[in-house]
Amino acid sequence: MVGGDGSSEGEAKIRRWGCNKNDFFPEESFRSWGNYGRALRDTRLRLQDRLLTRSSDDLELNQMCARSQNEMAKSLNWVDIIWFGVGGTMGAGVFVLTGQAAKDYAGPAVVISYLVSGLCALLSVLSYTEFAVELPVAGGSFAFLRVELGDFFAFLAAGNLLCEYIVAGASVARAWTSYFATLCNKKPDDFRIHASFLADGYNQLDPIAVVISITICICASLSTKGSSRFNSLATIAHIGVMLFIIIAGLTKADTSNYETFAPFGIHGVLKASAMLFFAFVGFDGVSTLAEEVKNPGRDIPIGLIGAMLVVITTYCLLAATLCLMQPYSQVDVDAPYTIAFEAVGLDWAKYIVAFGALKGMTTVLLSTIIGEARYFTHIARTHLAPPFLAVINEKTRTPVNATIVMTVTNSLVAFFTGLDVLANLLSISTLFIFSQVSIALLVRRYYVSGETSNYDRNKLVAFLTLIIASAIGLAIIWVHSKSFVAYVVMVAIWFMSTLGLKLSVKEARKPRLWGVPCIPWLPSASVAINIFIMGSIDGPSFIRFSVWTGLLLMYYFLIGLHATYDAARETKKDPDAAQVANVEAGISPSAAPTAEVTNRA
Repeated sequence: MVGGDGSSEGEAKIRRWGCNKNDFFPEESFRSWGNYGRALRDTRLRLQDRLLTRSSDDLELNQMCARSQNEMAKSLNWVDIIWFGVGGTMGAGVFVLTGQAAKDYAGPAVVISYLVSGLCALLSVLSYTEFAVELPVAGGSFAFLRVELGDFFAFLAAGNLLCEYIVAGASVARAWTSYFATLCNKKPDDFRIHASFLADGYNQLDPIAVVISITICICASLSTKGSSRFNSLATIAHIGVMLFIIIAGLTKADTSNYETFAPFGIHGVLKASAMLFFAFVGFDGVSTLAEEVKNPGRDIPIGLIGAMLVVITTYCLLAATLCLMQPYSQVDVDAPYTIAFEAVGLDWAKYIVAFGALKGMTTVLLSTIIGEARYFTHIARTHLAPPFLAVINEKTRTPVNATIVMTVTNSLVAFFTGLDVLANLLSISTLFIFSQVSIALLVRRYYVSGETSNYDRNKLVAFLTLIIASAIGLAIIWVHSKSFVAYVVMVAIWFMSTLGLKLSVKEARKPRLWGVPCIPWLPSASVAINIFIMGSIDGPSFIRFSVWTGLLLMYYFLIGLHATYDAARETKKDPDAAQVANVEAGISPSAAPTAEVTNRA
């Protein structure tokens, strides 16, 4: 009997209970050194085949899911999604980066920075929501991009999103240690081990971050619904703490702290906005839960958009309260709220704040680990990652293998790396992926293979190129020039390109259940704003981003390209294999396609 990836039934059993070479490299190209050498020689031809090959909705929903051997349990509703959205987002930004953003970049205007970041993120949430309703699979943005932009661009996004998840998990785990220390009347670094032989930024070793990550990993592996119940209860308590901070903090408000509202100017406000995108990455992880949602068409829009509105409002109120309590120059970077309450004479309140922060960061870490595991699961289904990571555990109905691997990676990064090194790198990855998803949504709405004329396709490519180029131009002008005329020219190019797309290219597809309003304006604005904000991020972060992307390209050309090429060929060569895999996974044969559907852009 043959599995969905062409493996035998015996191999499937081995994959369920253990690991061997075929779990990592089961494809034809890796069965011998001779095969691998021939694959490398054919890299150019294989790249031509896979570069613009697009997946299909049916393939992602059926054949890819069948490769996990077992289905995930559909146990979540819109209430669960809202709680996961709030719990997975709220806490990280406020309790980790508000202090640094206020003190070093924006001052009291950090509230504006949060509002800008939140509204920009909301534009991206709309794109994610439409995709998640149409493609309710665990792959999130990777699956969305694979369908609309093809394997290569999906892989680049996947690699950077995994980097985002790892950095987010490590950052929150380290911040957990800082707040735990303040709860114990210690300084934020007191529970870390200083290693003088390591470079600055990597020499504060954090064993507590590792312990909390492993504990959360165990919870996430046991049950998604159980994790949801824990997350809901913890998030309710966390919201109570947020309200306490706002009310108690405002009793000590000093409006004179707002006399210098934006001490670093608009540049500082936008630089803080770029950093604070960290605060809104949680919803991406929530979109990976779509495969486990009972009614995606109703539950996902309510859950994602509702959670984002709650988070944006709360973040702005908390940031405003912090700067009313203390002058921005005195805000503590590591534990801003506990130190602020201590400074205004409410020593007892800092314990409530620290406890609430721990609750918030625990739910963020839980959502991060759950999200990254499901994301990695779908990547492994396509063979761009080792297939054993795609397996859904038969008893827990969760991706245990992927959860363990991602937790180990998070723990290694959290053990060594300081928060200041992590934050800006995370923002670049987030903005890069948000932009790609918005571009993919425009492609989805305006291009359908076999239906859209070549003339309309070429106009779409031209308008998208101009939209991206004008956004890059705005970012460059922001960094290197202050010419008002240049700003006007770039904004005009963006506006006319979007208008041209609206008026001259026929919309090829309408959403079946829920769609983003004001197409193409909102996705186009999301692309422009995300790229523009990237211009406010520091140079070293771009260097780290470039190095990481370079490593991803090396992996793709040496391994990923050949693995996914072989997997696609196997599915085409033996269409009955997919049907067998679907039956084994409990999926109706009538619901699944008989062969991989590939479309050329």
